[in-house]
Amino acid sequence: MQTDTPSPDHLKLDADALNRFLFNAFPHAGEQGVGRVIEAAPGVVRVVIQSSERNLRPGGIVSGPTLMDLADVAAYALVLAHIGPVEMAVTNSLTIHFLRPCPPGQVTADVRLLRLGRRIVTMEVRIWAESPDRPVAQAMVAYSQP
Repeated sequence: MQTDTPSPDHLKLDADALNRFLFNAFPHAGEQGVGRVIEAAPGVVRVVIQSSERNLRPGGIVSGPTLMDLADVAAYALVLAHIGPVEMAVTNSLTIHFLRPCPPGQVTADVRLLRLGRRIVTMEVRIWAESPDRPVAQAMVAYSQP
């Protein structure tokens, strides 16, 4: 059951709707886009990217800015999933800890809703490449709702 008031228990956008929104909101990102939402459920979203040479830093690992971008996009997707297609929901804060080198290839961000407030949405993002049990980064992200 969907409601007009945002709720941590109900989605306003599913994975397909989130992907359409993100593709249209970030046309400059090209064909690969800013990431692909592969799962959206109340309180959780999973976003994947396929890293390319442009995402690598010296040493052949995925760069920190790429991982931060993925954390931010995943958080944005979770906010939109719960409040609907609101373009001006914006990052309030993002704190990230890099835990180990991220190998090239598919990188996954699992974001979990911690609090859906009237103005601020707080989330935890776990980023991993080879196994969800071996995260490469962990982020805390807060978004402001308009």
